[in-house]
Amino acid sequence: MARYIGSVCKMCRREGEKLFLKGDRCLSDKCSFSRRSYAPGQHGQARKKQSEYGLQLREKQKLRRIYGILEAQFARYFDLAERKKGITGEHLLQLLETRLDNVVYRLKLAGSRQEARQLVRHGFFRVNDRKVNIPSYQVKPGDVIKLKDGASNSLLIKGILEANNGQNIPEWLELDTNVWTARVISIPSREQIDVPIQEHLIVELYSR
Repeated sequence: MARYIGSVCKMCRREGEKLFLKGDRCLSDKCSFSRRSYAPGQHGQARKKQSEYGLQLREKQKLRRIYGILEAQFARYFDLAERKKGITGEHLLQLLETRLDNVVYRLKLAGSRQEARQLVRHGFFRVNDRKVNIPSYQVKPGDVIKLKDGASNSLLIKGILEANNGQNIPEWLELDTNVWTARVISIPSREQIDVPIQEHLIVELYSR
């Protein structure tokens, strides 16, 4: 399966803002964007005037990079969102937000979406008592997500659980830290999705 293996810090620099792709590292002095906030490359520090198309493209690339989605997969998500009744941009964000890897990240059971994706692929989570190792699995209201038996013995998982106090969990999710079991309460509304994205620009881009 295709995946991006380059420096994720370059993504933040290219988009001109922190995308928090490395979890806590992005909040520390080690963050590359804090030291070099200009775009990567020989001409990264040059001032460039962006066209309307350029602004739309950058917004799409930013959203794609936040969720760690490759181009073809992102196009499929947009196609699904466009087929739904209602606001296409909002449906797009909801589809991305309800991916299993993102839900694991939102529950603070991983330090970043990339780490959440790895944990899901390695079979650390069960959905409705079934093993699911597909990061793009779409959760639905009523789904119950929990760690597999014995997962808490892993040093990585143990460290994550010790840092998790169950606070700042999105309203559309519920987490019981006594048994480390979560439940999807509802599909998130646009107000509950805190990504710095102007989704209407992405819709305009695909409408060209």
